[in-house]
Amino acid sequence: MSDYTPVDCGLHSAYELAIMQRRRLALSWHGEQAEYRDTVTPVDLFTRDVGEYLRVRDSRDLGHSIRLDRIMACEFL
Repeated sequence: MSDYTPVDCGLHSAYELAIMQRRRLALSWHGEQAEYRDTVTPVDLFTRDVGEYLRVRDSRDLGHSIRLDRIMACEFL
């Protein structure tokens, strides 16, 4: 059984649009051991195991895969 909580379809579509438009996002999310906040460029959405993820490049051009239900806040810039 998974602890993944699906996100709203409208929000998922907004992430897809941000990827297509190369629109940056101000994100806050929690990882396994810490909380993060950064301005990121979304690159891709994908499914792994039983969760959905947003692949991003952060302000230092490092790649991250963020599980969608771990995103606490998102502002489309």
